[in-house]
Amino acid sequence: MSLKNLSVKIKIPKILLEKLRNKKINRIYKKFEKSLNINQNFVVAVSGGADSLALCFLSRIYSIKKGLNCKFYIVDHKLRPESTKEAENVKKILKRFSIKAEILTWEGKKSFSNIQSAARKKRFQLLFTKSDKFNINDILLGHHQDDLIENFFIRILRGSGLKGLISLSKRTRILDKNIHRPLLDQKKEDLQFVANYVFNFYVSDPSNEDKKFKRIRVRKMISQIKKEGFDKKKMMMTIQNLKYSNDAISFYYNSNLEKNTFFSPKKKFYLLNDQFFDQPHEIIFRGLSDIIKIIGKKFNFVRGRKLDHVIHEVRKDKFYRGTLGGCKIKRVNQTVIISKEH
Repeated sequence: MSLKNLSVKIKIPKILLEKLRNKKINRIYKKFEKSLNINQNFVVAVSGGADSLALCFLSRIYSIKKGLNCKFYIVDHKLRPESTKEAENVKKILKRFSIKAEILTWEGKKSFSNIQSAARKKRFQLLFTKSDKFNINDILLGHHQDDLIENFFIRILRGSGLKGLISLSKRTRILDKNIHRPLLDQKKEDLQFVANYVFNFYVSDPSNEDKKFKRIRVRKMISQIKKEGFDKKKMMMTIQNLKYSNDAISFYYNSNLEKNTFFSPKKKFYLLNDQFFDQPHEIIFRGLSDIIKIIGKKFNFVRGRKLDHVIHEVRKDKFYRGTLGGCKIKRVNQTVIISKEH
């Protein structure tokens, strides 16, 4: 179907259609459409950066073509004096392009200890609350190829295992929401091109140059090793190969959950039999980590060393009692009971 016929059939606003006619933009959009591939209403998280503005344009076209309701939310964390003005400006610019956005504000006092993690958690809370209001279960984030590589190196520095190294995926599940990252196979420079070509604008966050944040230090490190011959394509191949290995482990992990656990949806607790712990460490670790996250209703997984300690104690003590990640963990003879901590 040509763009001309498409515009008549589904009424893409002229201001957006003109941008989509650009060959490079259209190629980026087709890659995006293939990567997203959902057929239900969704929410888009907007920051004002080049990646999120590119996501706004691409997802708006996608929603029109698919006949879906798409909600755009700009999160103002109020961590910088100019953040509210920036959010209002982004909202105004998006409106010119037939993209209606709403600003969600992080109110109240903020602790600046591990502020990036706290801000990420609050952003999810605000987005989840809004998506619940409209019975939407799918949320789009603007992470791209460079974020995937940065995350890989950050996880190495933390001593993460295989699952942690490839934790940034195109689709993950947090609580009851599907988190989509349809730009993970898109290059940062291509998204900057989209933002500039479509909006002639994007926000540059000064914290992206602040070396007190680990992510920024890793970003600087990557730029340095590029000079030594770092090959981004080969790095992506490595990550993909690790994902294949992870898929193999996931097969046995899912089998262990299916055969050796019981979940009571009414009383919301898990029962784990003795065979659950008679598996390779990685299979036990993943299963217990996911169960604790589900029962504890947490955004993040518990720390690995704490989980390792619980696994060790449960295996040796038939009357173990403990808490972790908002859960009570109790062993009674051959059974482990995991329930919500009140």
